[in-house]
Amino acid sequence: MTECWPRLVVNAKAIEENARRVVQKCSAAGISVSGVTKGMCAHPDIVRAMVAGGCSELADSRVGNLAALKAMNTGLPLLLLRIPMLSELPLVVSRADCSLVSTAETVDGLEKTCAASGLVHEVIIMVDLGDLREGVWMDDTGRIAEALTRSRRVRCRGVGVNFGCYGGTLPTREKLLQLTDIGKELERELGYPLSVFSGGSTSSLLLLERGEIPPGINNLRIGEGILLGEDVTSMRSIPWLIRRTMWLEAELVEVRKKPSVPVGPVGADAFGGRPVFEDRGPRTRAIAAVGRQDVRVEGLVPELEGVSILGASSDHLILDVEDSASSLAQGDKLKFFPDYGAMLALATSPYVPFEVV
Repeated sequence: MTECWPRLVVNAKAIEENARRVVQKCSAAGISVSGVTKGMCAHPDIVRAMVAGGCSELADSRVGNLAALKAMNTGLPLLLLRIPMLSELPLVVSRADCSLVSTAETVDGLEKTCAASGLVHEVIIMVDLGDLREGVWMDDTGRIAEALTRSRRVRCRGVGVNFGCYGGTLPTREKLLQLTDIGKELERELGYPLSVFSGGSTSSLLLLERGEIPPGINNLRIGEGILLGEDVTSMRSIPWLIRRTMWLEAELVEVRKKPSVPVGPVGADAFGGRPVFEDRGPRTRAIAAVGRQDVRVEGLVPELEGVSILGASSDHLILDVEDSASSLAQGDKLKFFPDYGAMLALATSPYVPFEVV
């Protein structure tokens, strides 16, 4: 196959090892791990790495990806990670074993859909403990509990919570204790025990390291930690996981010395922003053939010492290479390590193929 750039190169063995380390550390605390595949669009090699690493469930936010996961026949249960649209409920019950829910209307819709199709379905009630994304508010579980009480084909598996996804709220022992209390109250309302108390995602691993996850929390949904070995919510690399598990490779299409400040009147850029420039005199600049249509450029870190990212347009990444540790020329390939946001964009860009090594 002809090589092409840009491309995203992924070390599946490193991801498998990260999954194994996460599962081992969580298992020691009585916590199961749902491997979150959405960050790499449920790529089969990444799914197999999570399965080999010991994840007990696979989770994704897109019903299309769930179809791909189901076709792989991994033997693991499948979780829809995003609260579903009412319009997609027939696909949800046919592809997922369980889904996250936050409204009585969704439960009623799932019940009708299951009755029509002869299927059964489980749900995890999401509780909003302050991040202000999805979830019933802390003291408002009554309506959804009533809907579950009258359901015959939809059963509540447990409760869950998100941290750091929208509001940046960080998990604490106190908030997780609050979740377990809400779960216990739901058990009383429903009249049966809950099997899952899902205490968040990668951001909760820091509590695990500190021994601060309270008894009762028995599941975490881990994507970023396994895929990248990082935790963006705490702006940290997780010390016991492998980092730099993947990288973007891009080809240079121009290298030349230019002024460091635009010449002439300056307005907004192509994205409506007003960039600020520092006059450093003439500098050697390079352009890589990748841009904002492909990646969140703010989430890229150049591998080569002395290279810095100045900015980007739709299709061009502008680099300062004046102090580069190596002499660069047109046609050279540079590596960049993505953060979580950059990874998501790269994985979904039709212009950036995967290469799994």
